[in-house]
Amino acid sequence: MIIGAGAAGLTAALAARESGASVRLIEKQDRLGGTAAISGGVVWLPDHDQMAAQGISDSSAEALAYFLSLNHGELDEAVLSAFVTEAGPMLSFLTGIDAIKLTMMPDYPDYYEDRPGAKRGGRSLDNELFDYRSLGQWKDRVFDHGPAPRMMLRETPLGGGSGVVKPEELQRRNAGDLRGWGQALVGRLLKACLDRGIEPVLGCGGYRLCVENGRVTGAIVERDGKQDTITARNAVILATGGFEWNDALKHAFLRGPLEAPASPPTNRGDGLKMAMAAGAGLGNMTSAWWVPTLALPEAQWRSGETRNMPVLIERTLPHGMMVNREGKRFCNEAANYSALAGAFHQFDPATYDYPNLPAYLIFDSQFRERYPLASFLPGTPLPEWVVRADSFEELAAQIGIDATNLPATVERFNRLAERLDDQDFGRGKTGYDRFYGDRSRDGAAATLGSLTKGPFYAVEIRMGALGTNGGAKTNAQAQIVDVDGEPISGLFGAGNVISAPTGSVYAGAGGTLGPALTFGYIAGRAAARLVNR
Repeated sequence: MIIGAGAAGLTAALAARESGASVRLIEKQDRLGGTAAISGGVVWLPDHDQMAAQGISDSSAEALAYFLSLNHGELDEAVLSAFVTEAGPMLSFLTGIDAIKLTMMPDYPDYYEDRPGAKRGGRSLDNELFDYRSLGQWKDRVFDHGPAPRMMLRETPLGGGSGVVKPEELQRRNAGDLRGWGQALVGRLLKACLDRGIEPVLGCGGYRLCVENGRVTGAIVERDGKQDTITARNAVILATGGFEWNDALKHAFLRGPLEAPASPPTNRGDGLKMAMAAGAGLGNMTSAWWVPTLALPEAQWRSGETRNMPVLIERTLPHGMMVNREGKRFCNEAANYSALAGAFHQFDPATYDYPNLPAYLIFDSQFRERYPLASFLPGTPLPEWVVRADSFEELAAQIGIDATNLPATVERFNRLAERLDDQDFGRGKTGYDRFYGDRSRDGAAATLGSLTKGPFYAVEIRMGALGTNGGAKTNAQAQIVDVDGEPISGLFGAGNVISAPTGSVYAGAGGTLGPALTFGYIAGRAAARLVNR
Protein backbone atom coordinates (compact mmCIF):
# COMPACT_ATOMS: atom_id res chain seq x y z
CA MET A 1 0.00 0.00 0.00
CA ILE A 2 1.45 3.35 -1.06
CA ILE A 3 0.02 6.55 0.41
CA GLY A 4 0.62 9.57 -1.81
CA ALA A 5 0.69 9.65 -5.61
CA GLY A 6 3.41 12.19 -6.33
CA ALA A 7 6.68 11.40 -8.05
CA ALA A 8 8.00 9.33 -5.13
CA GLY A 9 4.78 7.35 -4.71
CA LEU A 10 4.38 6.63 -8.42
CA THR A 11 7.99 5.45 -8.61
CA ALA A 12 7.55 3.25 -5.53
CA ALA A 13 4.46 1.70 -7.10
CA LEU A 14 6.37 0.84 -10.29
CA ALA A 15 9.38 -0.53 -8.43
CA ALA A 16 7.20 -2.71 -6.22
CA ARG A 17 5.07 -4.01 -9.10
CA GLU A 18 8.08 -4.81 -11.29
CA SER A 19 9.59 -6.63 -8.31
CA GLY A 20 6.56 -8.93 -8.05
CA ALA A 21 4.30 -7.24 -5.50
CA SER A 22 0.65 -6.34 -5.85
CA VAL A 23 0.17 -2.62 -5.32
CA ARG A 24 -2.55 -0.29 -4.09
CA LEU A 25 -1.80 3.41 -4.56
CA ILE A 26 -3.99 5.98 -2.82
CA GLU A 27 -4.07 9.79 -2.93
CA LYS A 28 -6.06 12.19 -0.73
CA GLN A 29 -6.68 14.77 -3.47
CA ASP A 30 -8.92 14.45 -6.53
CA ARG A 31 -5.83 14.93 -8.67
CA LEU A 32 -2.38 13.40 -8.38
CA GLY A 33 1.20 14.48 -8.86
CA GLY A 34 1.44 17.00 -6.02
CA THR A 35 4.47 19.26 -5.88
CA ALA A 36 6.30 17.36 -8.62
CA ALA A 37 3.53 18.06 -11.13
CA ILE A 38 3.83 21.85 -10.79
CA SER A 39 7.62 21.87 -10.56
CA GLY A 40 10.24 22.36 -13.23
CA GLY A 41 10.59 18.58 -13.20
CA VAL A 42 14.40 18.63 -13.31
CA VAL A 43 16.05 15.60 -11.69
CA TRP A 44 19.53 15.79 -10.10
CA LEU A 45 21.39 12.48 -10.31
CA PRO A 46 25.10 11.72 -9.97
CA ASP A 47 27.12 9.17 -11.94
CA HIS A 48 24.56 8.23 -14.59
CA ASP A 49 24.93 6.75 -18.07
CA GLN A 50 24.31 9.98 -19.99
CA MET A 51 27.25 11.65 -18.29
CA ALA A 52 29.56 8.81 -19.28
CA ALA A 53 28.21 8.84 -22.85
CA GLN A 54 29.13 12.53 -23.21
CA GLY A 55 32.53 12.17 -21.63
CA ILE A 56 31.73 13.79 -18.28
CA SER A 57 33.43 11.86 -15.51
CA ASP A 58 31.59 11.24 -12.26
CA SER A 59 31.48 8.65 -9.51
CA SER A 60 29.63 7.82 -6.33
CA ALA A 61 32.77 8.77 -4.42
CA GLU A 62 32.80 12.26 -5.95
CA ALA A 63 29.12 12.75 -5.20
CA LEU A 64 29.67 11.64 -1.60
CA ALA A 65 32.61 14.01 -1.26
CA TYR A 66 30.46 16.85 -2.58
CA PHE A 67 27.70 16.31 -0.02
CA LEU A 68 30.04 15.63 2.89
CA SER A 69 31.91 18.87 2.21
CA LEU A 70 28.61 20.67 2.92
CA ASN A 71 27.63 18.58 5.93
CA HIS A 72 26.76 20.32 9.18
CA GLY A 73 26.02 17.15 11.11
CA GLU A 74 22.60 16.28 9.68
CA LEU A 75 23.71 13.71 7.08
CA ASP A 76 23.46 9.96 7.66
CA GLU A 77 26.28 8.67 5.49
CA ALA A 78 24.69 5.23 4.96
CA VAL A 79 21.41 6.79 3.77
CA LEU A 80 23.27 9.31 1.61
CA SER A 81 25.34 6.48 0.10
CA ALA A 82 22.16 4.62 -0.79
CA PHE A 83 21.01 7.63 -2.81
CA VAL A 84 24.23 8.23 -4.71
CA THR A 85 24.75 4.53 -5.52
CA GLU A 86 21.14 3.74 -6.46
CA ALA A 87 20.47 6.93 -8.47
CA GLY A 88 21.94 5.49 -11.66
CA PRO A 89 20.14 2.12 -11.39
CA MET A 90 16.88 3.97 -10.66
CA LEU A 91 17.27 6.01 -13.83
CA SER A 92 18.04 2.88 -15.86
CA PHE A 93 15.02 1.10 -14.38
CA LEU A 94 12.52 3.88 -15.06
CA THR A 95 13.96 4.55 -18.52
CA GLY A 96 13.81 0.84 -19.35
CA ILE A 97 10.07 0.62 -18.63
CA ASP A 98 9.36 3.93 -20.42
CA ALA A 99 8.36 5.61 -17.16
CA ILE A 100 10.80 8.49 -17.59
CA LYS A 101 12.57 10.21 -20.46
CA LEU A 102 15.29 12.59 -19.37
CA THR A 103 17.99 14.50 -21.19
CA MET A 104 21.13 15.73 -19.47
CA MET A 105 21.73 19.47 -19.32
CA PRO A 106 25.53 19.61 -19.74
CA ASP A 107 25.94 23.27 -18.79
CA TYR A 108 23.75 23.39 -15.68
CA PRO A 109 26.21 23.70 -12.77
CA ASP A 110 25.98 22.23 -9.31
CA TYR A 111 25.07 24.92 -6.81
CA TYR A 112 28.35 24.79 -4.85
CA GLU A 113 30.96 24.77 -7.60
CA ASP A 114 33.90 25.34 -5.28
CA ARG A 115 33.36 22.16 -3.25
CA PRO A 116 35.12 18.83 -3.77
CA GLY A 117 33.23 16.57 -6.17
CA ALA A 118 31.12 19.39 -7.67
CA LYS A 119 30.45 19.36 -11.41
CA ARG A 120 29.99 22.24 -13.82
CA GLY A 121 27.21 20.34 -15.55
CA GLY A 122 25.72 16.94 -16.27
CA ARG A 123 23.96 15.95 -13.08
CA SER A 124 20.72 17.87 -13.81
CA LEU A 125 18.38 16.21 -16.30
CA ASP A 126 15.35 17.67 -18.06
CA ASN A 127 12.15 15.91 -19.18
CA GLU A 128 11.30 15.37 -22.80
CA LEU A 129 7.79 16.46 -23.84
CA PHE A 130 5.02 13.99 -23.05
CA ASP A 131 1.76 13.46 -24.97
CA TYR A 132 -1.06 13.79 -22.45
CA ARG A 133 -3.58 12.32 -24.89
CA SER A 134 -2.04 8.92 -24.14
CA LEU A 135 -3.46 9.12 -20.60
CA GLY A 136 -7.07 8.99 -21.80
CA GLN A 137 -9.48 9.90 -19.03
CA TRP A 138 -6.56 10.37 -16.63
CA LYS A 139 -5.15 13.37 -18.49
CA ASP A 140 -7.30 15.74 -16.44
CA ARG A 141 -6.43 14.10 -13.14
CA VAL A 142 -2.87 15.40 -12.87
CA PHE A 143 -2.39 18.42 -10.61
CA ASP A 144 -1.63 21.69 -12.40
CA HIS A 145 -1.74 25.42 -11.74
CA GLY A 146 -2.60 27.02 -15.03
CA PRO A 147 -1.80 26.64 -18.72
CA ALA A 148 0.15 23.49 -19.51
CA PRO A 149 3.90 24.05 -20.07
CA ARG A 150 4.55 23.49 -23.78
CA MET A 151 8.32 23.82 -23.47
CA MET A 152 11.11 21.77 -22.02
CA LEU A 153 12.85 23.54 -19.19
CA ARG A 154 16.12 23.72 -21.11
CA GLU A 155 14.30 25.81 -23.75
CA THR A 156 13.43 28.47 -21.15
CA PRO A 157 15.64 31.04 -19.39
CA LEU A 158 15.45 28.85 -16.27
CA GLY A 159 17.33 26.15 -18.17
CA GLY A 160 19.62 28.48 -20.06
CA GLY A 161 17.46 28.72 -23.20
CA SER A 162 15.95 31.63 -25.07
CA GLY A 163 12.34 31.04 -24.08
CA VAL A 164 11.30 31.16 -27.75
CA VAL A 165 9.70 28.33 -29.72
CA LYS A 166 8.77 28.74 -33.36
CA PRO A 167 5.02 29.41 -33.76
CA GLU A 168 4.43 26.34 -35.94
CA GLU A 169 6.17 24.11 -33.39
CA LEU A 170 4.20 25.64 -30.52
CA GLN A 171 0.99 25.03 -32.50
CA ARG A 172 1.99 21.36 -32.93
CA ARG A 173 2.59 21.01 -29.21
CA ASN A 174 -0.73 22.61 -28.33
CA ALA A 175 -2.62 20.40 -30.79
CA GLY A 176 -0.94 17.28 -29.44
CA ASP A 177 -1.20 18.28 -25.76
CA LEU A 178 2.55 17.87 -25.42
CA ARG A 179 3.71 18.98 -21.98
CA GLY A 180 7.09 19.54 -20.39
CA TRP A 181 8.44 20.25 -16.91
CA GLY A 182 6.92 18.36 -13.97
CA GLN A 183 3.80 17.66 -16.00
CA ALA A 184 5.91 15.46 -18.30
CA LEU A 185 7.60 13.74 -15.35
CA VAL A 186 4.34 12.84 -13.61
CA GLY A 187 2.51 12.05 -16.86
CA ARG A 188 5.05 9.43 -17.89
CA LEU A 189 5.16 7.86 -14.44
CA LEU A 190 1.37 7.71 -14.36
CA LYS A 191 1.19 6.18 -17.85
CA ALA A 192 3.63 3.46 -16.81
CA CYS A 193 1.50 2.72 -13.74
CA LEU A 194 -1.72 2.56 -15.76
CA ASP A 195 -0.07 0.25 -18.31
CA ARG A 196 0.61 -2.16 -15.43
CA GLY A 197 -2.89 -2.02 -14.01
CA ILE A 198 -2.01 0.35 -11.16
CA GLU A 199 -4.90 2.81 -11.00
CA PRO A 200 -4.50 5.36 -8.21
CA VAL A 201 -7.48 5.66 -5.88
CA LEU A 202 -8.13 9.40 -5.54
CA GLY A 203 -10.02 11.31 -2.86
CA CYS A 204 -8.82 8.88 -0.21
CA GLY A 205 -7.59 10.77 2.87
CA GLY A 206 -7.98 11.07 6.62
CA TYR A 207 -5.19 8.62 7.27
CA ARG A 208 -4.24 6.66 10.38
CA LEU A 209 -1.86 3.75 10.32
CA CYS A 210 -2.94 0.39 11.69
CA VAL A 211 -0.29 -1.20 13.91
CA GLU A 212 -0.58 -4.70 15.32
CA ASN A 213 2.11 -6.26 17.52
CA GLY A 214 4.60 -3.63 16.44
CA ARG A 215 3.97 -4.11 12.74
CA VAL A 216 2.22 -1.70 10.36
CA THR A 217 -0.61 -3.66 8.74
CA GLY A 218 -2.50 -1.03 6.78
CA ALA A 219 -4.30 2.25 7.25
CA ILE A 220 -7.68 3.68 8.16
CA VAL A 221 -8.77 6.08 5.43
CA GLU A 222 -11.75 8.27 4.67
CA ARG A 223 -13.44 8.30 1.28
CA ASP A 224 -16.81 9.75 0.31
CA GLY A 225 -17.39 10.64 3.96
CA LYS A 226 -16.94 7.06 5.17
CA GLN A 227 -14.08 5.42 7.02
CA ASP A 228 -12.52 2.28 5.65
CA THR A 229 -9.64 0.07 6.75
CA ILE A 230 -7.28 -0.93 3.97
CA THR A 231 -5.09 -3.88 4.84
CA ALA A 232 -1.56 -4.11 3.53
CA ARG A 233 -0.35 -7.70 3.74
CA ASN A 234 3.32 -6.77 3.73
CA ALA A 235 4.13 -3.06 3.79
CA VAL A 236 2.96 0.54 3.74
CA ILE A 237 5.05 3.18 1.94
CA LEU A 238 4.51 6.80 2.96
CA ALA A 239 5.00 9.30 0.13
CA THR A 240 2.70 12.12 1.20
CA GLY A 241 4.98 15.16 0.88
CA GLY A 242 6.03 17.72 3.47
CA PHE A 243 4.38 19.89 6.11
CA GLU A 244 5.00 23.42 4.82
CA TRP A 245 1.28 24.31 4.87
CA ASN A 246 0.72 23.16 8.47
CA ASP A 247 1.17 26.15 10.77
CA ALA A 248 1.39 24.11 13.96
CA LEU A 249 4.10 21.82 12.61
CA LYS A 250 6.04 24.73 11.10
CA HIS A 251 6.05 26.61 14.39
CA ALA A 252 7.03 23.45 16.26
CA PHE A 253 9.99 22.51 14.09
CA LEU A 254 11.35 25.01 11.57
CA ARG A 255 14.34 27.21 12.39
CA GLY A 256 12.69 30.39 11.09
CA PRO A 257 9.68 31.79 9.27
CA LEU A 258 8.22 30.01 6.24
CA GLU A 259 5.39 32.34 5.32
CA ALA A 260 4.84 31.80 1.60
CA PRO A 261 5.28 28.22 0.37
CA ALA A 262 5.57 27.73 -3.39
CA SER A 263 4.11 24.21 -3.22
CA PRO A 264 0.44 23.16 -3.40
CA PRO A 265 -1.48 23.80 -0.16
CA THR A 266 -2.16 20.07 0.16
CA ASN A 267 1.19 19.45 1.89
CA ARG A 268 0.01 19.53 5.49
CA GLY A 269 2.10 16.85 7.18
CA ASP A 270 -0.30 13.89 6.93
CA GLY A 271 2.49 11.35 6.54
CA LEU A 272 4.66 12.95 9.19
CA LYS A 273 1.86 12.70 11.75
CA MET A 274 1.19 9.08 10.80
CA ALA A 275 4.86 8.21 11.17
CA MET A 276 5.13 10.02 14.51
CA ALA A 277 2.09 8.17 15.83
CA ALA A 278 3.80 4.90 14.86
CA GLY A 279 6.87 5.87 16.89
CA ALA A 280 9.13 7.15 14.11
CA GLY A 281 12.34 8.96 14.87
CA LEU A 282 12.70 12.35 13.22
CA GLY A 283 15.54 14.05 11.38
CA ASN A 284 16.43 17.39 9.76
CA MET A 285 13.25 18.94 11.14
CA THR A 286 14.51 22.51 11.28
CA SER A 287 15.09 22.75 7.54
CA ALA A 288 13.23 23.00 4.23
CA TRP A 289 13.89 23.35 0.52
CA TRP A 290 13.88 27.12 0.99
CA VAL A 291 13.26 29.62 -1.78
CA PRO A 292 12.46 33.36 -1.83
CA THR A 293 8.94 33.87 -3.15
CA LEU A 294 6.70 36.53 -4.58
CA ALA A 295 2.99 36.46 -3.75
CA LEU A 296 0.67 36.71 -6.76
CA PRO A 297 -2.60 38.12 -5.35
CA GLU A 298 -4.41 37.61 -8.65
CA ALA A 299 -3.48 33.89 -8.70
CA GLN A 300 -5.04 31.47 -6.25
CA TRP A 301 -5.13 27.75 -5.69
CA ARG A 302 -8.48 26.08 -6.15
CA SER A 303 -8.86 25.96 -2.37
CA GLY A 304 -8.46 29.75 -2.18
CA GLU A 305 -4.89 30.21 -0.93
CA THR A 306 -2.70 32.80 -2.64
CA ARG A 307 -0.10 31.30 -4.94
CA ASN A 308 3.53 32.15 -4.29
CA MET A 309 6.04 32.11 -7.12
CA PRO A 310 9.69 31.12 -6.59
CA VAL A 311 11.92 34.10 -7.36
CA LEU A 312 14.78 32.46 -9.24
CA ILE A 313 15.64 34.81 -12.11
CA GLU A 314 14.38 38.28 -11.19
CA ARG A 315 16.76 38.71 -8.23
CA THR A 316 19.81 37.73 -10.34
CA LEU A 317 19.33 40.07 -13.32
CA PRO A 318 21.21 43.36 -13.84
CA HIS A 319 19.68 46.63 -12.64
CA GLY A 320 18.08 45.05 -9.59
CA MET A 321 19.01 44.31 -5.97
CA MET A 322 17.38 43.21 -2.72
CA VAL A 323 17.22 45.23 0.48
CA ASN A 324 15.83 44.64 3.95
CA ARG A 325 13.51 46.77 6.07
CA GLU A 326 16.37 49.15 6.84
CA GLY A 327 16.93 49.75 3.15
CA LYS A 328 20.25 47.87 3.15
CA ARG A 329 21.52 44.99 1.06
CA PHE A 330 22.01 41.82 3.09
CA CYS A 331 23.09 39.06 0.69
CA ASN A 332 24.39 38.00 -2.69
CA GLU A 333 21.07 38.18 -4.53
CA ALA A 334 22.23 35.66 -7.15
CA ALA A 335 23.23 32.94 -4.67
CA ASN A 336 21.43 29.60 -4.80
CA TYR A 337 17.92 29.95 -3.51
CA SER A 338 17.92 27.25 -0.85
CA ALA A 339 21.10 28.44 0.87
CA LEU A 340 19.94 32.06 0.58
CA ALA A 341 17.42 31.38 3.32
CA GLY A 342 20.22 31.69 5.85
CA ALA A 343 20.39 35.40 5.10
CA PHE A 344 16.62 35.83 5.38
CA HIS A 345 16.62 33.96 8.70
CA GLN A 346 19.30 36.11 10.31
CA PHE A 347 18.05 36.90 13.82
CA ASP A 348 18.77 40.17 15.62
CA PRO A 349 18.84 39.59 19.40
CA ALA A 350 18.59 43.34 20.08
CA THR A 351 15.22 43.68 18.36
CA TYR A 352 14.29 40.00 18.84
CA ASP A 353 13.23 39.90 15.21
CA TYR A 354 14.22 38.89 11.69
CA PRO A 355 15.46 42.15 10.13
CA ASN A 356 15.61 40.74 6.60
CA LEU A 357 11.97 39.65 6.50
CA PRO A 358 10.25 40.86 4.53
CA ALA A 359 12.77 41.94 1.93
CA TYR A 360 12.22 43.98 -1.21
CA LEU A 361 13.42 43.56 -4.75
CA ILE A 362 14.30 47.02 -6.05
CA PHE A 363 14.76 47.57 -9.80
CA ASP A 364 14.84 50.40 -12.28
CA SER A 365 13.41 51.10 -15.72
CA GLN A 366 16.38 49.49 -17.46
CA PHE A 367 15.35 46.22 -15.81
CA ARG A 368 11.70 46.83 -16.67
CA GLU A 369 12.50 47.51 -20.35
CA ARG A 370 14.54 44.32 -20.74
CA TYR A 371 13.27 41.62 -18.40
CA PRO A 372 10.01 40.03 -17.22
CA LEU A 373 8.73 40.25 -13.67
CA ALA A 374 6.94 36.96 -13.01
CA SER A 375 4.63 36.64 -16.04
CA PHE A 376 4.57 40.39 -16.76
CA LEU A 377 6.63 40.96 -19.89
CA PRO A 378 8.44 44.20 -20.77
CA GLY A 379 6.01 46.69 -22.25
CA THR A 380 2.95 45.23 -20.55
CA PRO A 381 1.20 46.95 -17.61
CA LEU A 382 2.35 45.97 -14.12
CA PRO A 383 -0.17 45.06 -11.42
CA GLU A 384 -0.99 47.41 -8.55
CA TRP A 385 1.10 45.43 -6.05
CA VAL A 386 4.28 46.55 -7.84
CA VAL A 387 5.22 49.85 -6.16
CA ARG A 388 6.42 52.63 -8.49
CA ALA A 389 8.11 55.95 -7.71
CA ASP A 390 10.22 58.62 -9.37
CA SER A 391 12.89 58.65 -6.66
CA PHE A 392 14.36 56.17 -4.21
CA GLU A 393 13.29 58.38 -1.29
CA GLU A 394 9.69 58.24 -2.49
CA LEU A 395 9.95 54.49 -3.15
CA ALA A 396 11.26 53.89 0.37
CA ALA A 397 8.43 55.93 1.88
CA GLN A 398 5.82 53.96 -0.05
CA ILE A 399 7.09 50.54 1.07
CA GLY A 400 7.84 51.67 4.61
CA ILE A 401 11.62 51.32 4.76
CA ASP A 402 14.36 53.79 5.74
CA ALA A 403 14.28 56.66 3.21
CA THR A 404 17.83 57.72 4.05
CA ASN A 405 19.46 54.30 3.81
CA LEU A 406 17.92 53.22 0.52
CA PRO A 407 19.42 55.99 -1.66
CA ALA A 408 22.80 55.43 0.01
CA THR A 409 22.56 51.69 -0.59
CA VAL A 410 21.72 52.25 -4.26
CA GLU A 411 24.63 54.66 -4.64
CA ARG A 412 27.04 52.11 -3.16
CA PHE A 413 25.64 49.26 -5.27
CA ASN A 414 25.88 51.35 -8.44
CA ARG A 415 29.58 52.03 -7.86
CA LEU A 416 30.26 48.32 -7.38
CA ALA A 417 28.12 47.34 -10.38
CA GLU A 418 29.90 49.81 -12.67
CA ARG A 419 33.22 48.22 -11.68
CA LEU A 420 31.67 44.71 -12.02
CA ASP A 421 33.06 43.91 -8.59
CA ASP A 422 30.60 43.33 -5.76
CA GLN A 423 33.02 43.76 -2.88
CA ASP A 424 30.18 43.54 -0.34
CA PHE A 425 28.65 40.15 -1.18
CA GLY A 426 30.55 38.70 -4.15
CA ARG A 427 27.62 38.68 -6.57
CA GLY A 428 28.68 37.55 -10.02
CA LYS A 429 31.85 35.71 -9.04
CA THR A 430 30.59 32.14 -9.70
CA GLY A 431 29.16 30.43 -12.75
CA TYR A 432 25.97 29.75 -10.84
CA ASP A 433 25.54 33.46 -10.05
CA ARG A 434 25.69 34.22 -13.77
CA PHE A 435 23.62 31.25 -15.00
CA TYR A 436 20.23 32.82 -14.18
CA GLY A 437 21.37 36.31 -15.19
CA ASP A 438 21.42 37.99 -18.58
CA ARG A 439 23.55 35.52 -20.52
CA SER A 440 23.89 37.91 -23.43
CA ARG A 441 26.38 39.76 -21.19
CA ASP A 442 29.80 38.41 -20.32
CA GLY A 443 31.12 37.66 -16.87
CA ALA A 444 29.76 39.52 -13.87
CA ALA A 445 27.84 41.86 -16.20
CA ALA A 446 25.32 39.02 -16.56
CA THR A 447 24.09 39.82 -13.05
CA LEU A 448 25.48 43.26 -12.12
CA GLY A 449 24.02 46.49 -13.48
CA SER A 450 23.42 49.89 -11.91
CA LEU A 451 20.00 51.31 -10.98
CA THR A 452 19.99 54.75 -12.56
CA LYS A 453 16.94 55.14 -14.78
CA GLY A 454 13.58 56.09 -13.27
CA PRO A 455 10.91 55.39 -12.52
CA PHE A 456 11.96 52.85 -9.92
CA TYR A 457 10.06 49.80 -8.67
CA ALA A 458 9.78 47.54 -5.63
CA VAL A 459 8.08 44.23 -4.84
CA GLU A 460 7.98 42.42 -1.51
CA ILE A 461 9.94 39.17 -1.21
CA ARG A 462 9.10 36.64 1.49
CA MET A 463 10.61 33.36 2.62
CA GLY A 464 9.01 30.34 1.04
CA ALA A 465 9.91 26.77 0.26
CA LEU A 466 9.49 24.15 -2.44
CA GLY A 467 8.71 21.80 0.43
CA THR A 468 10.05 20.76 3.81
CA ASN A 469 12.90 18.25 3.90
CA GLY A 470 12.71 16.98 7.43
CA GLY A 471 10.59 14.08 8.53
CA ALA A 472 10.64 10.44 9.52
CA LYS A 473 14.15 9.00 9.62
CA THR A 474 14.90 6.02 7.40
CA ASN A 475 17.72 3.58 6.96
CA ALA A 476 19.44 2.86 3.64
CA GLN A 477 16.61 0.48 2.65
CA ALA A 478 14.03 3.28 3.03
CA GLN A 479 12.59 1.61 6.14
CA ILE A 480 11.26 4.19 8.58
CA VAL A 481 13.03 3.73 11.91
CA ASP A 482 11.89 4.39 15.46
CA VAL A 483 13.41 6.73 18.02
CA ASP A 484 16.09 4.12 18.78
CA GLY A 485 17.01 3.68 15.12
CA GLU A 486 15.32 0.31 14.74
CA PRO A 487 13.12 -0.33 11.67
CA ILE A 488 9.38 -0.08 12.22
CA SER A 489 8.19 -3.34 10.73
CA GLY A 490 6.25 -2.90 7.51
CA LEU A 491 6.76 0.89 7.18
CA PHE A 492 8.78 2.62 4.44
CA GLY A 493 9.05 6.19 3.20
CA ALA A 494 10.18 8.36 0.28
CA GLY A 495 10.03 11.99 -0.80
CA ASN A 496 9.53 15.01 1.46
CA VAL A 497 7.75 12.99 4.15
CA ILE A 498 11.11 11.54 5.22
CA SER A 499 14.28 13.13 6.51
CA ALA A 500 15.98 13.97 3.21
CA PRO A 501 18.81 11.57 2.27
CA THR A 502 20.84 14.66 1.33
CA GLY A 503 20.06 16.45 4.59
CA SER A 504 19.60 20.18 4.08
CA VAL A 505 21.91 20.23 1.04
CA TYR A 506 20.24 21.30 -2.20
CA ALA A 507 22.91 19.94 -4.52
CA GLY A 508 21.76 21.45 -7.82
CA ALA A 509 18.73 21.86 -10.05
CA GLY A 510 16.49 18.87 -9.37
CA GLY A 511 18.01 18.33 -5.93
CA THR A 512 14.62 17.39 -4.44
CA LEU A 513 13.33 15.11 -7.18
CA GLY A 514 16.51 13.06 -7.57
CA PRO A 515 16.39 11.72 -3.99
CA ALA A 516 12.57 11.43 -4.09
CA LEU A 517 12.60 9.19 -7.17
CA THR A 518 15.58 7.19 -5.93
CA PHE A 519 14.12 6.50 -2.51
CA GLY A 520 10.76 5.68 -4.10
CA TYR A 521 12.65 3.10 -6.14
CA ILE A 522 14.51 1.78 -3.08
CA ALA A 523 11.31 1.65 -0.98
CA GLY A 524 9.29 -0.15 -3.65
CA ARG A 525 11.92 -2.81 -4.19
CA ALA A 526 12.59 -3.28 -0.48
CA ALA A 527 8.88 -3.57 0.33
CA ALA A 528 8.43 -6.11 -2.47
CA ARG A 529 11.18 -8.26 -0.99
CA LEU A 530 8.89 -8.84 2.00
CA VAL A 531 6.41 -10.43 -0.41
CA ASN A 532 9.00 -12.70 -1.93
CA ARG A 533 10.41 -14.10 1.30
